[in-house]
Amino acid sequence: MVQRHALTCVVVALVVAGCGTRREQASNAAPITKADLAVFAPLPVQVVAVNQPLPSAKIQLGRALYYENLLSKSHDVSCNSCHPLNGWGADGRRVSLGHDGTPGNRNAPTVYHAAGHTAQFWDGRAKDVEEQAKGPILNPVEMGMPDSLEVLTHLRGSPAYVAQFRAAFPDDRQPVTYDNVGKAIGAFERGLLTPSRWDRFVAGEATALTPEEQQGLRTYLNTGCQACHAGTYMGGDRYMKAGAQIAWFTQADSGRFAVTRDNNDLYVFKVPSLRNVQKTAPYFHDGSVADLGEAVRLMAHHQLGKTLGPADVQAIETWMSSMTGDLNTEYIAYPQQPRK
Repeated sequence: MVQRHALTCVVVALVVAGCGTRREQASNAAPITKADLAVFAPLPVQVVAVNQPLPSAKIQLGRALYYENLLSKSHDVSCNSCHPLNGWGADGRRVSLGHDGTPGNRNAPTVYHAAGHTAQFWDGRAKDVEEQAKGPILNPVEMGMPDSLEVLTHLRGSPAYVAQFRAAFPDDRQPVTYDNVGKAIGAFERGLLTPSRWDRFVAGEATALTPEEQQGLRTYLNTGCQACHAGTYMGGDRYMKAGAQIAWFTQADSGRFAVTRDNNDLYVFKVPSLRNVQKTAPYFHDGSVADLGEAVRLMAHHQLGKTLGPADVQAIETWMSSMTGDLNTEYIAYPQQPRK
């Protein structure tokens, strides 16, 4: 369920987590209980196993299109340029550069696990990854194609691509369509999942996390961070205002308000996932913070109205390492691109 108001969900989450006295919070010594973990969900059953081959013609086509430079005006960038799959889906830039070197205005979030989110983009303007995949190709700053017809001209001019589209969409009289471009890329992105030690821990393997990581988890729970970052994807399932308790340090971006024109959505953004968070710096919608510890401190301050000391910040960072997952190198391998 999409949630906008921070205070109520913080209170509920703290009750679930068993947040107690300052002495208890400082000790971080209490064992993690089932009640604590009730706010988290196990890894979804559709997770792709490591080294699993590409299972369908549609997914194989989607992988080829994800890496295809022909989908950009200058034929020099692809989806993978801003979301490199061998880099946990993030390019490490504050904002990505488009086909002509022009910088964007928001940080490019990772594509790993994005298909499980409630919506796509920081402002939620696309309902799913199939719709999202079609946006950057026609965005004048990103991939710069003037229209979908130009995209289809390139694809229909390639017998190899035509054959791949026919195999992927056998029931379509004209399989090479712009909607099918989005469907194929989306099908591929739905397999971009990175199972981690955190998933084994939530599933009941107590030793999957070190004692230090479990201590960091306790600090995370006592702080109340799970009010926004919970569920299977540790985020991505709701919108929250940047500066829910204390005004955000920059307000140049109006957030979801630009999509809905609802004043309640001013400075509201989709909550990002914490999966692979140690690998996806810089942070926030504008990529303004490069250090994970600083991002944790700012989140506690602005979203929860709490001040975390260095030890607590470090403890939470230590726990976050358990969410760095395994990349499926066979699934994301660079394909032989169709040309003729």
